[in-house]
Amino acid sequence: MSQANRPLEGITVVSLEHAIAAPFCTRQLADLGARVIKIERPGVGDFARGYDTRVHGLSSHFVWTNRSKESLSLNLKDEEGKRIIDQLLQEADVLVQNLAPGAAAGLGLSAAVLQEKHPRLIVCDISGYGEDGPYRDKKAYDLLIQSEAGFLSVTGTRDEVVKAGCSIADIAAGMYAYSNILAALIKRGRDGRGSHIDLSMLEALTEWMSFPLYYAYQGAGAPQRSGAEHATIYPYGPFAAGDGKTVMLGLQNEREWKVFCEVVLEDAALAGDARFSSNSRRHEHRDVLRQLILDMFAGMTAEQVVARLDRAQIANARVNGMDDLWQHPQLAARQRWAEVDTPAGKVAALLPPGANDSYDYRMDPIPALGEHTDAILGGLGYDAAAIATLRARGAV
Repeated sequence: MSQANRPLEGITVVSLEHAIAAPFCTRQLADLGARVIKIERPGVGDFARGYDTRVHGLSSHFVWTNRSKESLSLNLKDEEGKRIIDQLLQEADVLVQNLAPGAAAGLGLSAAVLQEKHPRLIVCDISGYGEDGPYRDKKAYDLLIQSEAGFLSVTGTRDEVVKAGCSIADIAAGMYAYSNILAALIKRGRDGRGSHIDLSMLEALTEWMSFPLYYAYQGAGAPQRSGAEHATIYPYGPFAAGDGKTVMLGLQNEREWKVFCEVVLEDAALAGDARFSSNSRRHEHRDVLRQLILDMFAGMTAEQVVARLDRAQIANARVNGMDDLWQHPQLAARQRWAEVDTPAGKVAALLPPGANDSYDYRMDPIPALGEHTDAILGGLGYDAAAIATLRARGAV
């Protein structure tokens, strides 16, 4: 399939980004063929480069969110640095930024200023709380937004709140920034005008709060924290097998409950037990039912439990760790792994979800800090001597 078939081929994105939300957004734009110029502070770069050293000495966060980009080291407080970014924006289609509150405006890069200069430019500002309101100036990190959005209140055990094991607030914001930018590009194709996207992490994660938010509508009680079990459906959650491994299973309706009793628990009469005759009653008597299930599973291996659940067509899953996921047979069978180059050599990378039969995703290298500075400045007309002068004074 041709590179020219990629839907964002010919689109240029300039990004003042760090950490996760904006880099995850722009990496996905790059996956679709966009040219992404990542602006990084000279000598320091995106601070996510230093989060850890787990991938051949590189940061796991950075490797995940920064393939297929060009890194330009640029001091945006330097007068020449300001001229350089203005030149880039004259030809760019999209600017994405998730700097600290007010930082972009302080650099003369507010949406109002930019859209007056560049009316076709799409400006996406990603922040914790949005550009107005009483929380506008508060700093925001992933865990803080998990807390503010009520995510922690419904995640964990009855005794303790637990955060998500990945950066769910950043991911939510990055996904909505990505989809908003795609929509803005479609709109610009129709009317020729750019857009300003004011994207709040709080609003992104609040949208993801979904049923717990409405479950507690107008002051009703919120779902109780229930560990890895479902808060309101039972049995739906993890159950230990006799070999010490854990199987996740879930029932959704009364037909499945009847088959579960007959085939999995080998006790057809249990389906008629008044304590378990509806989901609400199974939920009410979940401790008793849980013990019945565990007693049956105690004499079986996890593989045997899964085989019996599959035979009954009861939804189930293994509780995998990261090693299991790297080796997952379904991902291997569907050839969902690729390789990308990094400054430390090749690493495996999951192809973006959604196999499209009309183009291949872009899977280009992860850049070293400032790797493309000379090439980008050369494209703007700077010769080697001018670039050397800029570098000597810390402008790039």
